[in-house]
Amino acid sequence: MKHLFKAEANWTSNQNSADSTKRFYNKSHQIKIEGKRVLDVSAAKAFKGDPELYNPEDLLLSSLVSCHMMSYLYVCSQNAIEVLEYSDHAEAMLEVLEDGSGRFVEVKLNPKVTIASADQIELANELHKKANQLCFIANSCNFPVLHEASCELI
Repeated sequence: MKHLFKAEANWTSNQNSADSTKRFYNKSHQIKIEGKRVLDVSAAKAFKGDPELYNPEDLLLSSLVSCHMMSYLYVCSQNAIEVLEYSDHAEAMLEVLEDGSGRFVEVKLNPKVTIASADQIELANELHKKANQLCFIANSCNFPVLHEASCELI
């Protein structure tokens, strides 16, 4: 089974044609996905983007966080674990090389889960491995996605 996802990027130069001495283009642009609000995006501040807008690095990390959480909730529902709260404070390490190329070298997810039953804590922690195996986004990455999960009771 395959599913097709589409996105449209739109960017327009804000440079005055009379001022062609500028060295950098404005990096702000819009991403449109049919039926959804337009997403205003820029480069990260470190790459001369608008720090108030989302950037591709933010979006990749947030995709991993969101996909892992949804995969985790799925496997918990399959194992009759009542999840009451889920939060994550994730980090991604981007490496930029001298030639200007770069890549993510590691992502650390730090999910903190609250469940209803004390006798399910061990299983709830173990299910992060299964969630990682199921996560579409993590399966598409060429860098490690690590987990330092914790689980507690209400």
